[in-house]
Amino acid sequence: MSLNVHARLISATILSLEMMSATNADAGAWTLKKHHWQIFTGAIASQASMMFGADGRPSRATKFSKSLLQNCLEYGLTDHLTLFAIPAAVMANVQAPATKPIIARDSSVEAGARYLVLDDMGMLSVQASYKAAGAFDLSVSDNHHPGRQIDLRLLYGTGFKLLGMNGFADIQVGQRWINHPRPNETPVDLTAGLWLTSRTMLMAQSLNIISAGDAIDPYSYYRSHKVELSVVEKLWSRWSVKVGAFASPAGQNALVERGVSISLWTQN
Repeated sequence: MSLNVHARLISATILSLEMMSATNADAGAWTLKKHHWQIFTGAIASQASMMFGADGRPSRATKFSKSLLQNCLEYGLTDHLTLFAIPAAVMANVQAPATKPIIARDSSVEAGARYLVLDDMGMLSVQASYKAAGAFDLSVSDNHHPGRQIDLRLLYGTGFKLLGMNGFADIQVGQRWINHPRPNETPVDLTAGLWLTSRTMLMAQSLNIISAGDAIDPYSYYRSHKVELSVVEKLWSRWSVKVGAFASPAGQNALVERGVSISLWTQN
């Protein structure tokens, strides 16, 4: 399963680490201020030795490892409209029972925009993007065939206080149209962050993908559920680092995946 959503969502959730108030702690629904920019560079490594079967139980042995290098570049065209581009490179190694090993070195590029619709009761945004990718830079791959996807989603973010600490919550629900034979997908991403100190944030994420019923052989229905815990540390005024670990506690026809991530972020 693709890990792009990790870097993409994390980059959105820390758009403005300098904003410490409960109402301004940024989440994915926020946009950049006019003519401001940010660059987010991340690396993710994951592996799996089992797959969830059709019954949702880890029952199918496999050997899978993947490394993803990704940059997210965002620019505030206006206070309400943020443009972004996400080039990435992926290295994957797959060995399923009774099949030949697959070694892939792929790349992708995604570009799109996020528009802030309402900001009086939290932040409500819409986002659209187009992605062209190699085989293993999409959610699922059964061979070396590349793919394309259109992603449209609704985002809502808000700030809160817990035990005197500032925090934020973000919800994203979307739809992905992917060229056949891969099925279309519905992503649902949940994020919460809490500032333990003025420089350190603890963040928890639930990242979920549910496929549609329009898969064409060799693909079939699947769903993936991942949870990630991470720490974001503000290094100095414009630089922050994030370190996290994630796992797949549930799924269907998907990898029992676990991995780590590290990323560096800067803005003007």
